[in-house]
Amino acid sequence: MFLKKLFGFGSNRKAAEALYAEIVHQSRQPVFYLEAEVPDTVDGRFEMISMHAFLLMRRFKLDESNMGALSQDVFDLMFADMDQSLREIGVGDLAVGKRVKEMAKVFYGRVVAYETALEGGDEALEVALERNHYGTLEKAPKKESVTKLAEYIRKNDSFLMQLKSADLKRGQLQFYNFEEI
Repeated sequence: MFLKKLFGFGSNRKAAEALYAEIVHQSRQPVFYLEAEVPDTVDGRFEMISMHAFLLMRRFKLDESNMGALSQDVFDLMFADMDQSLREIGVGDLAVGKRVKEMAKVFYGRVVAYETALEGGDEALEVALERNHYGTLEKAPKKESVTKLAEYIRKNDSFLMQLKSADLKRGQLQFYNFEEI
């Protein structure tokens, strides 16, 4: 435990890095920005990474083999990446910490909203997406775009539950293909 606190990771580092890399890879798929009308902006990309991270972390949470440490490591990598990305786009050192803290609050808000929506009925997820995921847009996206993204989330929620825990612990992750919806 001491070494994990000192260096930031336990034995999950390689798996967490591979899982986070797949989250980023999936989040950068052009189809989301073209067909689902996700804005190709810093906010839009953060929303996509947050959404995919939420789906994986939800899978971890519902797993009976105690994936909490791996989930935490993926979370830590995600926000270390956000810190680095903010610095790369020119956010000053003094402001980075505040911005990352705000991003973490936004992420936790998304987790609650999407978790509640997935447990809710009918169009709860669509409403949560319109309010949160697309909340920074001046013009609302087409209903079809929101519906398709919501269906993608539902499919991935089920799809990820079918992945073997042992594979995830080795860093092997795949998402359901958006284009197959």
